[in-house]
Amino acid sequence: MTKNVASKNEEAGKKWVKEDPDKEDVYWPSEELKKKAWISDPKIYKKAKEDPKKFWAEKAKEALDWFEEGDEIYEEDPPYFNWFIGSKTNLAYNCLDRHLEDRRNQAAIIWEPEPTDESNRILTYQELYREVNKFANALKDLGVEKGDAVTFWMPMIPETAIAALACQRIGAWHSIVFTAFSPDAVKDRMDDAGSELLITADGFYRGGKTATLKEKIDPILEELGTDNCVVVNRAGTEPEMKEGRDHYFDELIEDKESYCEPEKLDAEDTGFLLYTSGTTGKPKGIKHSVGAYAAQAALTTKWVFDLHENDVYFSTADMGWITGHSYSLYGPLLNGGTTLWYEGSPYYPNPDRWWDIIEKYGANIFYTAPTAIRALRQKGSDWIEDHDLSSLRLLGSVGEPIDPDTWKWFFNKVGEGRCPIVDTYWQTETGGILLTSLPGIGPFVPGVAGPALPGITYDVLDATGEPVDVNESGKVVQKPPFGIGLLRGVYKAHEKYKAEYWSEYGDKIYFSGDGGRKTEHEVGGNRLIEITGRIDDVLEVSGHRLGSAEIEDAISDLDEIVEVAVVPKPHDVKGEVPAVFALLKSDVEVSEEIEEKIVNIVREKVGPVATPGAIYFVPDVPRTESGKVIRRFLKGLVKDGELGDMTTASNPECLKELAEITEYNGPEEFEF
Repeated sequence: MTKNVASKNEEAGKKWVKEDPDKEDVYWPSEELKKKAWISDPKIYKKAKEDPKKFWAEKAKEALDWFEEGDEIYEEDPPYFNWFIGSKTNLAYNCLDRHLEDRRNQAAIIWEPEPTDESNRILTYQELYREVNKFANALKDLGVEKGDAVTFWMPMIPETAIAALACQRIGAWHSIVFTAFSPDAVKDRMDDAGSELLITADGFYRGGKTATLKEKIDPILEELGTDNCVVVNRAGTEPEMKEGRDHYFDELIEDKESYCEPEKLDAEDTGFLLYTSGTTGKPKGIKHSVGAYAAQAALTTKWVFDLHENDVYFSTADMGWITGHSYSLYGPLLNGGTTLWYEGSPYYPNPDRWWDIIEKYGANIFYTAPTAIRALRQKGSDWIEDHDLSSLRLLGSVGEPIDPDTWKWFFNKVGEGRCPIVDTYWQTETGGILLTSLPGIGPFVPGVAGPALPGITYDVLDATGEPVDVNESGKVVQKPPFGIGLLRGVYKAHEKYKAEYWSEYGDKIYFSGDGGRKTEHEVGGNRLIEITGRIDDVLEVSGHRLGSAEIEDAISDLDEIVEVAVVPKPHDVKGEVPAVFALLKSDVEVSEEIEEKIVNIVREKVGPVATPGAIYFVPDVPRTESGKVIRRFLKGLVKDGELGDMTTASNPECLKELAEITEYNGPEEFEF
């Protein structure tokens, strides 16, 4: 049944306050939204700024149960620091045990499989608790101890959550590798972490097809001499199982005790490793703590997503990424919420699968990536119109800056003009959200991430280390005392840790690697910051450094454009020129007129020096499974260079077509 969207939007308008209808779009929450929000008083920013250490100590006590409380809150030994020294807790205990009295029969995880003829699975807090304890005992029987690294190559299935929580229960470090990464990528991470155990699945479903895992990783296990491999029988592919090494998950836990004593872990014990792939070089094993990370995940989930009892929270992030760790698993469970997981593609069997899931389960909070939003927008709004999305109360964006045009479509079409959009900025390294407008305070400015959260000190600095003025751009940094969830080092790579994060402005200022702009908007004395993209996403055109994000923003203003990516293309005279990869709306045809529009708007909004040297109209661009554009492939295509491991893309087949469009003449061959 098609809804009357116009009437719903008219009603929704009563819930928003627009600063000035004739000026830039700036939205503020209404009194109704403020009443429901956990945080609605801007004075919290001032209070947190007066004594951030005391602020976080108080909030951490509220967020978690602690077995022991230490006397010291914070210490620094640049470039290292610690929080809640001497305090002891357990992440799995806080996700499960403490909720059993009140939420024993509440759904902890709702899992939606991709095949539409397969039943879902719902794990209550009691059921999840039992499975986690049994698998924790199974891990112990396999010889896994506190401080051991356990590598996962797992899809979004309930066993991934069970295994992660089991590792946390016994103090082992999980290292989860995204399933779209190659077996060689798994090998590198296992080798670096010293993992003697791999947890994987026989396969899973994606886009209507079966993606195999176990048979692909077998040669790597042989090469590494891995002691044990635990296999979840998800897709029934009957892989070869090596006696003594390979164990089926179900058989392994069948006779295990349903209780395992949780380890009393120091707040600063390592909780997990998560490797960042980067574009070149060896992946970095980012170290995150136990207690401090857990407190941040709990508090930011509660504040930013305004998670309440009985809410159904739907994050589309895979567990292979930090967003999956913090906001698909740990954050919701730490708050006693219900987290909704989906196994497969948003386009299967049709491009309305996410909208169908939201309607089916009455999801209240929806968190996804701008690239995914743009891709679904390209499929057309008709796929939304036939679904009842009235259960939604809040929308979230993550992974990259969201352009204003996409923001407005997300707000009006998916949220029906009712839902605040929290545009969240953070990194694998930060462990949790650091910049965003809080739903009960605002303001919400399309394309602008927001202010630093209370108790966090972020700034934008110029090349000399001085703060930039309003409406000026610079480098985004974090100042002490550092966020409780910030990385605690790079595993076995102290010099890399110092060089990448603590060398730009010295060892007392964390450099994010991102560029930003201080806007004229502020709340609680904090300026809202617009993220302009990675500092290394720059072009050198005739001696001028140009940010690719700035050029992309200009082109995105054209009505005909759905998505755009800009990378540097070598030029004999200018050094580099912008190469534009543009996705057009479905009803727009390629023409010289569109090319001229792109050139003109770039010259107008950025300047003649940014004039594109090449414009490619493409059906798609290579993406990660979470929807982010993989720019290194585009750079390789226009430079006729090596592309590297193409299996890291969720859609590697598009590279063959892009190679033809760009007239690629490099060393790669395309066989998919």
